[in-house]
Amino acid sequence: MTIGLAPARFGLPASAVDDDLSVLRLIRSRRVGPTTFHRLIAEHGSARAALEALPGIAAQSGIADYAVCPEGVAAAELAAGRRAGARLIRHDSADYPDSLRQIDGAPAILWVRGDPAWLSRDVMAVIGARNASSLGLRMARGMAAGLGEAGFTVAAGLARGVDTAAHAATLPTGTIAVMAGGVDVIYPAENADLAARIAECGVLVSEQPPGTEPAARHFPTRNRIVSGLSQGVVVIEAAQRSGTLITARNALDQGREVMAVPGHPMDARAAGCNALIRDGATLVRSAADVADALAQTRPLPAPSPVVMAAPDPLPPPPRDQGGPIQLESRILQRLSPSPTEENDLIRDLGVPAATASAVILSLELQGRVTRLAGGRLALS
Repeated sequence: MTIGLAPARFGLPASAVDDDLSVLRLIRSRRVGPTTFHRLIAEHGSARAALEALPGIAAQSGIADYAVCPEGVAAAELAAGRRAGARLIRHDSADYPDSLRQIDGAPAILWVRGDPAWLSRDVMAVIGARNASSLGLRMARGMAAGLGEAGFTVAAGLARGVDTAAHAATLPTGTIAVMAGGVDVIYPAENADLAARIAECGVLVSEQPPGTEPAARHFPTRNRIVSGLSQGVVVIEAAQRSGTLITARNALDQGREVMAVPGHPMDARAAGCNALIRDGATLVRSAADVADALAQTRPLPAPSPVVMAAPDPLPPPPRDQGGPIQLESRILQRLSPSPTEENDLIRDLGVPAATASAVILSLELQGRVTRLAGGRLALS
């Protein structure tokens, strides 16, 4: 439930008298979400004026003893942001990306670590399954790297699987990681090194207060930022009920292009992508397909490639510590009915070749994996 307000235009700039503290107090006040925030600003002209009017508005809505966010709470958030090395960007700031400002319920504030200029470049989102197959990870790396070389900044959500592969592939060309929790709370923790590189070569962004642990309710709101920043989204592997499809629906609602990489009809991880294509999403197989699709739907000057010094390579994935049973599960997660190169699979697993080969042989004997010509594997 939100406080009742008359309809108003969203996105009007706050008065110049506002400061970070006033804006933070308003957006952190109880029952004030982004949509209500923008309505209050539009009706009262500034965050300060809206804070003064808010208790009366709440009383008219039948909410007794309403209190706005205390100054101390907002001041503590500002201090936490400084400790985290983050910068606050308000919706009325010149650094706030225009693409995001245009969406319904645009975030009132953004916390960023890194260079906020990346948020206002030509952005494409590359998103997909957390339990991506080896083929899916390879496609994510190739797609993201190709988009980066074409001059796009690649956005994703720093999740396992496709998101991680897309971020890692675009460290040399710039990438945006949209966080579900605080900009200083890395989830999953295994991506801590990657997040540190992104802060140097791109930008980490969140609308949540620093120090916030990500909760289930944060991910759908995070997804609208991923699509809102982007000209379009490319979906690589998504199950029929994947959270990735929430981002695709947001993109449609926001007037963004939705593109999907097709997958094998017997692979559940491809069901969402195949359904998107069936329902009208553009089928893409490469960054060139994405560029062609964008040129047909919204003819714009080709983006200028951004060239940065290549960062130090990411550390290799952690070695498997869970024994043969855990390794079996990881192998099966990365395989699909479509053939996968055994060498690519072993590289993605990050285990010694002899260890992986022994477990693959066991799965083959169990009838769960089929070995094909040319050193390829597939689910049976």
